[in-house]
Parts: sequence; C-alpha cells; structure tokens
Amino acid sequence: MADILRDVPLKAVQVEALVVMKMIKHCSQAFPTTATGFLVGMDKQGTLETTNAFPFPTVDVPNTEGHHDNAASNLAAAAPRAKANVNYQNEMIRNLREVNIDANNVGWYTSANMGNFVNLNLIENQYHYQKDLNERTVAIIHDVSKSSQGSLSLRAFRLSPAFMLAYKENKFTTEILQKSNLRYSDIIMELPITIHNSHLLTSFLHQLPKSPSSSELGFPASITELSSSEAKAVRGPLYPNFDSLDLSIDPYLEKTCDLLLDSIESHHTELNNYQYYQRQLAREQNKITAWQAKRKAENATRTATKQPLLPEDEWQRLFKLPTEPSRLEQMLNSRQVEQYARQVDGFTAGVTSKMFAVKGNLLPGEAEP
Repeated sequence: MADILRDVPLKAVQVEALVVMKMIKHCSQAFPTTATGFLVGMDKQGTLETTNAFPFPTVDVPNTEGHHDNAASNLAAAAPRAKANVNYQNEMIRNLREVNIDANNVGWYTSANMGNFVNLNLIENQYHYQKDLNERTVAIIHDVSKSSQGSLSLRAFRLSPAFMLAYKENKFTTEILQKSNLRYSDIIMELPITIHNSHLLTSFLHQLPKSPSSSELGFPASITELSSSEAKAVRGPLYPNFDSLDLSIDPYLEKTCDLLLDSIESHHTELNNYQYYQRQLAREQNKITAWQAKRKAENATRTATKQPLLPEDEWQRLFKLPTEPSRLEQMLNSRQVEQYARQVDGFTAGVTSKMFAVKGNLLPGEAEP
C-alpha cells in the first residue's frame, strides 16, 4: 500500500487553519530572526495534509561584537538538520503515535523576509528531508513582511528530482550542467496550497459580526424584525470590503527593488569570479601548450642525436589547473532574482490596474462626459 501511495505524485498541499495560526504566531514572534519548525500529517492520494506543527527549540547565542542577530539567524536557519532537533522531532512523533494522532513527517516550515528565501539553507534543509526522512515532504515558506501588508503569504516548495540527483553528486560544473540541462528554474517546484477549515468553523466565521455593540441588545419582537433591512446591514468580516481598492504605494515595493538590485550585484560578482577562473585556466593551458611544444622539439632533437626521449606527460606534475568554482551559488542567486522580479511584477500589476481605473477622475481633461 505504501508503494502505491509513493507512486502517486504530489499535487497539492492542504494545511489546517490551526497550523497556519501556529506558524504565523511563531514566525511573527521570532521576526526578524528566522523561525523554523517541523510539520506532521498524512499523504492522501497525492495531497499532503498538514494537521499539526511544532517549532524547533531555540538556542541562546552570546552577544559578541554585535554579531548576535546573524549568529542566531544562522542557527535557526540550520535548525531542521541539526542532530539535537532531529532527535527532538523523532521523540515528538513517537509521543504523537502513542496518543493515536497523525504522526507522519510531511516537511518543515520557515519564515522569510521580503521574499528572500532561496538560499543554501533552504536547499540543504529540504534535501535533508527528502533524502533522509521522507521523500514526500515539502517546505512551507511564510513571508512575514509581505503578510503584514494585509495578504497572507504562504507557499509550499519541493526540490525537483533532477536537482536532487545533481546535489547528491555535488558537481555543479559547466560541463555537468550542460549535459543534464539543469537550469536555475529547475531547482525548486511550487505546489498549490490550500487552507482547510471544518464546516462548523466556517459557519462560525461567516456569522461573526463586524464589532460588538456597545449598548445592550434587545430581543426581537417578531420574525419580521429579524429580516428587516437593519439586520441585513450587519455584515461579517469575510464579506468583501473596500480595503483592496487602496491606491497607496507602500515602501514594500521600494524595499523589494533594493533587494533585487543587491541580488543582481551578487550575480555580477559570481560572474566576475567565473570569468577570473576562465582567464586563469586559459593562462595555464597556454603554458602547458608552450611546454609541450618545447618538449616535442627537444625530443625531435634527441631522436636525431639518438639520445633517450624525455617523457611528454611530465606537465601534469609541473602545472596545476585551477579548480572550477561551483555554479550552485550563481543558480540560487538567479532563482532569487526571478523571485524578486515576480514580486515586483505582481505588486505593480495590481497598483497599475487601480490607477487606470481612476484615471478619468485624476485627469479631468480625459474624463468622459
């Protein structure tokens, strides 16, 4: 039965509302430090149902020379693959099984800031889960800063099978990437994520009033009074409102553009490093070619004078070719640039459509009669 379920590809991720609230609370309290935790649930016909979440224990870092925040953030980002947290996770799952609760490992979650989550920590953590614990696991990313703008940001990712094979060999050279046709867009795959509520909770949410009345409410005199226009005017918080029509351009777009420029500069730095390697390689190859030509000329002279020939493969001991740098960082940075570009595109598309909608009122000369 397990083999049959394993053959069904993962299509979507379903997260319980309680799990979402626990992740939001943990990530918001730890912000701006990275928050991580593990997820439990079950795999049901290609849908990964997440029913509970537990944060990883935090480690106190001594504050030395003002590097406390960076050290704490790095430890938190690497927490999912730490040995102590792996033992804690296994013990928690064992306790959940004893009380007959869903105790299958389905992945982990982490917080992000301004969409900055495509990094080596994400790759190493997800590789640890997909390779060692359970192949059918996901990484759920909660962007705290984007969610603070009024729109919940919750995304689920997995490493692609092609990248899993390449990362297992740990060879990200130009030749290997050309043979495997692996691109930066093939590193992670995004799965659609849905939030699940019970029918009773959904009914309760739709019946919540806007705000409690400050005065004492009287009992209705008849059924007709219940269906009056005044009663119908009460709307719950889940009804459409006018907040989505706000035209203000907050600093979220400006900050995202700054991060995009930083990522582009990092991309140029990696590109310059690779060009420096190519120049070094060309220099060494020219030296080797000149040495081989000189050795062949010497051997030709020795052949004419009937002297013993010198070895022509001695260049391997005399010259050392530079090692090609890994292209993994450049691929991750390219994927992060694409992530920032999509964020800017998504935000400006909504703002631009609103601006065109009110263009007639903003420009009196173009207003229709």
